[in-house]
Amino acid sequence: MSPWYTVLPLAYLIGAIPFGLLIGLARGTDIRTVGSRNIGATNAFRCLGAKWGILVFLLDMVKGLTGTLCAWLPLLWLAPEAYGPCDLLLFRVLGGAAAMIGHIFPIYLKFRGGKGISTALGLLFGVAPAAAGIGFGGWVILFVLSRYVSLASCLAAVIVGTVVWTPLYGGVPRWFPILITVLAVLAVLKHAKNIVRLVRGTENRFAFTAAQRAARDAGKQKGEVSE
Repeated sequence: MSPWYTVLPLAYLIGAIPFGLLIGLARGTDIRTVGSRNIGATNAFRCLGAKWGILVFLLDMVKGLTGTLCAWLPLLWLAPEAYGPCDLLLFRVLGGAAAMIGHIFPIYLKFRGGKGISTALGLLFGVAPAAAGIGFGGWVILFVLSRYVSLASCLAAVIVGTVVWTPLYGGVPRWFPILITVLAVLAVLKHAKNIVRLVRGTENRFAFTAAQRAARDAGKQKGEVSE
């Protein structure tokens, strides 16, 4: 077995670290019991406050980036020329994907985790920074305009899944855009319930101001709180 495969379980275990839950517990709150009951950054932002939500977002993103870096570990005892650049790129993507899957299905929490957007962003910054930057830019614009985290996240996944098929990535192996697109589809599928609520008009918007928070709280009885 290739030594690169041995680092994939490590990447998964790193991705499975529930930073949102751990930070919440350190602050005296089990975020699995409040808000959307999700361990991701958005629920942490809502239930713990802005600075802690941002910290969870950054830590979850670093998990994806760390997963891509795990692919370099075998080079500590193997000669770099033992594997070609395409082989290394593949295992960087697989390492990031393992971390993303760990975040979504964490073994520490009976495989009930977050939706993987922050971790996927870290993966992309590790292997496709241009697509990551474009996707994140799209996320910011739609989030500010709509205040729907779920809608912005799904759009960002679609943008990334499209960008990797453009001439911007014309020099990469064919499997690269296919694998990134599969991960983008997985991210969208994790938002299936949010998409249903968006269609029904019951998805809750993120509140930037006190007036928006009051309006959101007043409408909670109309639908679930989303991540």
